[in-house]
Amino acid sequence: MLTVSITEKGGATKNRAFQKDEVIIGRIQGNDIVLPRSNISKKHARIVQRDGKMVILDLRSTNGTFVNDKRISAPQVVREDDKIRIGDFVIQVTDDEDAAPAKKSSPRKETRRGVKRRLDLDEADDEFDEDLDDDYEDEFEAFGEDEDGEVSGTNVDAEEIRKARKASSKKGSGKKSKPEPEMEKKGRAKIKKRDPKIEQYAELQREVHSRLIDYLDLRRMDIDKLGDDELWDQTERAIRDIITQMDGDGEIPGWVEMEHLVNDVLNEALGLGPLEEFLADPSISEIMVNHSKQIYLEREGKLVLSDKTFSSDAAVLGVVERIVAPIGRRIDESSPMVDARLKDGSRVNAIIPPLALKGPCITIRKFKTDALSINQLIKYGTMSVGMAEFMEMCVKARKNIIVSGGTGSGKTTTLNCLSAFIPEGERIVTVEDAAELQIFQDHWVQLESRPANIEGKGAVTIRDLVKNCLRMRPDRIVVGECRGGEALDMLQAMNTGHDGSLTTAHANTPRDSLARLETMVLMAGMDLPVRAIREQIASAVDIIIQQTRFSDGSRRVTYISEVTGMEVDIVTLQDIFYFKQEGFDENNKVKGKYVASGFIPKFYDELQRSGIPVNMDIFRE
Repeated sequence: MLTVSITEKGGATKNRAFQKDEVIIGRIQGNDIVLPRSNISKKHARIVQRDGKMVILDLRSTNGTFVNDKRISAPQVVREDDKIRIGDFVIQVTDDEDAAPAKKSSPRKETRRGVKRRLDLDEADDEFDEDLDDDYEDEFEAFGEDEDGEVSGTNVDAEEIRKARKASSKKGSGKKSKPEPEMEKKGRAKIKKRDPKIEQYAELQREVHSRLIDYLDLRRMDIDKLGDDELWDQTERAIRDIITQMDGDGEIPGWVEMEHLVNDVLNEALGLGPLEEFLADPSISEIMVNHSKQIYLEREGKLVLSDKTFSSDAAVLGVVERIVAPIGRRIDESSPMVDARLKDGSRVNAIIPPLALKGPCITIRKFKTDALSINQLIKYGTMSVGMAEFMEMCVKARKNIIVSGGTGSGKTTTLNCLSAFIPEGERIVTVEDAAELQIFQDHWVQLESRPANIEGKGAVTIRDLVKNCLRMRPDRIVVGECRGGEALDMLQAMNTGHDGSLTTAHANTPRDSLARLETMVLMAGMDLPVRAIREQIASAVDIIIQQTRFSDGSRRVTYISEVTGMEVDIVTLQDIFYFKQEGFDENNKVKGKYVASGFIPKFYDELQRSGIPVNMDIFRE
């Protein structure tokens, strides 16, 4: 028998006894314990008595469930002296063993494939009640055949399930259902079918993970004293014990690879879950977790849907926390977005509910340990030999260069290649939001911005770092990306003796990059006339390299343009090289060629007059 003690803030304590091993707490009638307050969700939490232990589970509530003032994100074992806080209520649970034996609870419902549902999911009513709690209804997925065999092996959300169930109930009752609208037919056709074993495997993984929490009580282990290796070893042994027991009880299907299951549960418990495998795969360049049930990968410029999934949203949140904690960053409801990096240098962006509606979202741009060289970019068709030679000469002649392009167009890769041309004896200072540049020169100082702490203090912005690096006697300043007011400081540095500076910016054309620079300078808060800003840009920026990612996944330098000066109020540009697209081949690959416009930049004439050997033939390609 469970005895639950409930104390409202400033109020009296009430005791409730239950002759069962499961109690649901929520705001609305129908729950075992009703707490009618606005900060309580309809179905907020569940207390389960299992194997002699009491476990508290949060049912995806809006305001969370706390044990001893720590918010829980997974099932947690509680003891009699633990204080559970839900809204303004403090709850304590005791197991009265001397009381009359509890009634036998109904056996746990099983999925159609025979694997138990995870603890933190409510069992769906047979009629799939429309009042299913909004806080966690999207956890349900259609899987297997419904009553009419229509929703087979599909991965759909709760709204689609509800429609299917309504249609089924109408057909079963003999009522004539309305013909399906054309738009719904099209929508149904677009639902991507998945192998039923994927969801069955995810259910199995959730069950093993749930038992692991009871087995090890991971949240109560002194992780600092154990050390990483010992923690991983103990956890792996526990997982093997659990899986061996389940296999002996016939709970694991014959097609499941035991070693894969051990690794998957271990990685999700202590590592980065399925991301571990993707990070180790050199053919993958980007990983996009849209939500726990959908992971897209970029392979050779193409997006593909992975068969791997996380077991739950809580598992994704756990991975995000393990990524951001070592570098002193945080993510929670008050700060639901974060930029970070992995140990290998891969760039990470994460965003969580309430901003991400379908669940925690992670985007990882993998860091290439072997940085691409300029020769490899030529081999892959990103640029021509003449363009590469021109870019090398621009860096050595200390020209200020902006690499412009859209997201994923390869700007950082090109910036790395440009930095490789900087002479060995020069002092390089790089400034980035999340460090990802690879500089091979020895005299390199690497600076990284810092977000505000939990009190909203201590932030160090890119602009702060750009100002500071001017006092560090740099020969070259390399800013990973200009996004805001730091553009003004960068332009001033370029205009005050720090020639040969490099940076990137988001823009679709060289002309757009100039307009973007204007906007970013205005973001600095300086009340400058537009003409003055344009004069700064015209005198500071020498070369704009434009990159584009095409529909076939290829990345190319589409323009190399020189900023030639001002005409009236307009900054003038002159294309030196450009990519001339000529359609697509039989494999839908972009066809085209690199063309020299015939225009010779001013500084080449100066180099030639100074007696420096230059190759003029590259402008006649």
